[in-house]
Amino acid sequence: MTEDNNFNPPLQNVSHRELRDLVRTQLQMLLEAGDLQGAKSILVPVQAADIAEAIEGLPEAMHALVFRLLPKAEAIEVYEYLDYSVQEHLIAELKSQDVRDIVDKMSPDDRARLFDELPAKVVNRLLEQLSPAERQATAQLLGYEANTAGRIMTPELIYLKENFTVSQALDRIRTLANISEIIYYLYVTDSARRLTGIVSLRELVLSQPEQMIGDIMTREVVFVNTDTDQEEVARLIQRYDFLAVPVVDREQRLVGIVTVDDVIDILQRENTEDIYALGGGVQSDGDNYFQMSLLQVARKRVVWLFVLLITNTFTGIIIKSQEDLLKQVVILTAFIPLLTGTGGNVGAQSSTVVIRGMSTDEIRALGPLQVIGREAIAGMFLGVMLGSIATIWAFFLQGNLEVAITVGSSLVAISIIASVSGSALPFLFRALRLDPALMSAPFITTAVDVLGVLIYFNLARFILRL
Repeated sequence: MTEDNNFNPPLQNVSHRELRDLVRTQLQMLLEAGDLQGAKSILVPVQAADIAEAIEGLPEAMHALVFRLLPKAEAIEVYEYLDYSVQEHLIAELKSQDVRDIVDKMSPDDRARLFDELPAKVVNRLLEQLSPAERQATAQLLGYEANTAGRIMTPELIYLKENFTVSQALDRIRTLANISEIIYYLYVTDSARRLTGIVSLRELVLSQPEQMIGDIMTREVVFVNTDTDQEEVARLIQRYDFLAVPVVDREQRLVGIVTVDDVIDILQRENTEDIYALGGGVQSDGDNYFQMSLLQVARKRVVWLFVLLITNTFTGIIIKSQEDLLKQVVILTAFIPLLTGTGGNVGAQSSTVVIRGMSTDEIRALGPLQVIGREAIAGMFLGVMLGSIATIWAFFLQGNLEVAITVGSSLVAISIIASVSGSALPFLFRALRLDPALMSAPFITTAVDVLGVLIYFNLARFILRL
């Protein structure tokens, strides 16, 4: 059909986003027109990750239709890039044999993550359909705790023995390369499969065929345990610029590897969770926030907003309790928003830098007291600078020196307390084994509002002698 050529996307001069949008738009047009052959031809030159994004942008009813247009080998690759909600929908839509073929050929770590998202009934049914080897590999990963190296690792790797020659090692790589996640690192084990060394593919290629692996391998190996937290694994790979890190069990036996692509997924998920938490408890629970219904969006936001609403009523109660003071010096009311807003912003800044430092491990060398002390001093400097400006501004506006001094002094005290609160509360949350990111900016802002109003009115009574 001559029309088909008009739908081929010009791949050379478009950005990734433009390509994705172009493919999605043209796919939808062709599918709505019933031109399946034209839709199939569009997908031929497109990368698997871009096809996955294009599918996610289509109406849900078209997901399975587009997926069936892909060759089986490419379909499996595309499936691993899809969002979990789309993967689950496809499992419900596709035939049992199609599902079996896809899930059986997924890498074990990706399969385990998918099973984490699926209902237990669906997981049990899919496990029954897997080949014995894949069922065992998946069950092994699912046996480890969530968010640990054991759960995210893949058992598909190549390991060697110290008494192998380089020639034997290369023969083994050729034999097993298709079923291994990576071949750039080769791990050396003893007879009990305990990890004893590592050798790179580069070292093998540059060595003489008759050399022994034990003579060229590196014995100082950086590794993680199956119960190591996934964020720690990610930091380790980032720190040493690894492509993968080996995972050992309690007996130091090599059981798998965590690869850099898994780490990127981990960092993305963890950063997403932290950003949602910092936004006031807006949790995604692994779902695509922008594909959720508006009712779900409202339900996820309302809990924390309700907590903040209740907390904010304390500010109103405090202001009402100072009614006699405000009747005598009405102008004090005008500066409440300035003080509470500034205090909330200072506290949010402190919590943000501390939570970020916790995530990147930049504050490990500093103890909690030293970090809080630094932030308290920073808050004092900020308070003095902002308080001086606020004093001059308040006097310029009202011409009352005592009120101006009250505003400036309050701002100094509020800035110090906000900095201390913003830096200390994340440490408290971590000590309680809670996510420090839950100590979000809206929460700290609300807490500082209450404290700020208390400080302001008490200083006003003291300075104005009322």
